Amino acid sequence: MSHNTIDPDGDTAVGGGESGSGHGAVRIASVAALGGLLFGYDSAVINGAVKSIQQTFLISDAALGFAVASALLGAAVGAMTAGRLADQVGRLAVMKLAAVLFFVSALGAALAPSVWILVGFRIIGGLGVGVASVIAPAYIAETSPTSIRGRLGSLQQLAIVSGIFLSLAIDALLAHLAGGASNDLWLGVPAWRWMFLLMTVPAVVYGVLTLTIPESPRYLVATYRIPEARRVLTMLLGEKDLDITVSRIQESLQNEQAPSWRDMRRPGGGFFGFYGVVWVGLALSVFQQFVGINVIFYYSNVLWEAVGFDENSSFVITVLTSVVNIVTTLVAIALIDKIGRKPLLLIGSTGMTITLTTMAVIFGTAPQVGGQPQLNGAAGPIALVAANLFVVAFGMSWGPVVWVLLGEMFPNRIRAAALGLAAAGQWAANWLITVSFPELRNVLGVAYGFYALCAALSLVFVARWVRETKGVSLEDMHAELMAP
Repeated sequence: MSHNTIDPDGDTAVGGGESGSGHGAVRIASVAALGGLLFGYDSAVINGAVKSIQQTFLISDAALGFAVASALLGAAVGAMTAGRLADQVGRLAVMKLAAVLFFVSALGAALAPSVWILVGFRIIGGLGVGVASVIAPAYIAETSPTSIRGRLGSLQQLAIVSGIFLSLAIDALLAHLAGGASNDLWLGVPAWRWMFLLMTVPAVVYGVLTLTIPESPRYLVATYRIPEARRVLTMLLGEKDLDITVSRIQESLQNEQAPSWRDMRRPGGGFFGFYGVVWVGLALSVFQQFVGINVIFYYSNVLWEAVGFDENSSFVITVLTSVVNIVTTLVAIALIDKIGRKPLLLIGSTGMTITLTTMAVIFGTAPQVGGQPQLNGAAGPIALVAANLFVVAFGMSWGPVVWVLLGEMFPNRIRAAALGLAAAGQWAANWLITVSFPELRNVLGVAYGFYALCAALSLVFVARWVRETKGVSLEDMHAELMAP
């Protein structure tokens, strides 16, 4: 028999039972998480095009860094606005908006006649990425049974890394077919432009699939669509205590004010006087990016070419790394509801510190030839192994676990605002790392030394400030985490 609970602010939080919820919740979460696939595809697709963009538009390293990172500016804005927009027009409408933004960005970037028009359409795609990064974990957390909430929340990261793999694999295939990313492929269009153009396909698929999942029951009750809410709740929770569930949601909504950033501040607190849980969420987001994971997925082709691998080998290495990322994310999904969120983060921080320190030493001591580090002898294979072990450590911990925590750790009263702030912080941190890397290509030892330091600091941070949420219902988290 299932035990259904409602948190004080009206979100459904299902207990240990699976009656009426298991299959429906899995299907709904899977479709919602597909936004993450576009998120990953859009983020990584530029990897295979980086060198060609610089050659085509004759831009400097600094301009290249801005072009690659431009999508992240849009992502920060999208993340900041997605929560409020979802409260106004519904979760599904925001998902459909994200699909449209991805489609427009893919088409525009593929046909861009100048680097600045390319940047503009990448920012539009970034808006879609930011929206998807907020709405999917929030929606999944609202519709998932407590006993499998971590696994379902991890589907977001699985979709992200699958999107990364898909985009990198397509990049490699198109470059191979054309004999190089800058060479013409079909219809006289260079292969690197086709890399962007093919993103229109998953964008359409995602948009169509959003038509097959229900609206959040809480939003339906808030907009007085009670019969629809009852049908969704029956699918998710079963019919037991259905009237009580609807009544408690209605009761909580009667006294609820529209969420705002002011709600994140303690009573009497100053402008930055946020509750502790808000700072923890923001720090988790920043650390997730400051370990440099996206250097691997945005610049790996350029990185491996810089240390002696040819273009074809660099594409192969990048695709294999993305496969490693998928496999380790599956490991995290299997473990997150068994051993918990915090242990996975601690294991991941330890592994990242060791592997990033190894890479910092190798690149920092490598001889420079023509301004580029040359990895001779065993140094190249060791760097390659260390890079992939870093992805293993990240993929089984900080990749999926941070998204799960951000979806479940905030009370409903501040969830939209706090998740938006944390996601915006994540994209701002991502932008800083991404835009700075082209200028650091000649001092890779320094770059990886900084990432290693951040990994070590993340270990201390998790041990001291991150609380375990495994098996905790949303109502219990509300009482505990909002405590002064």
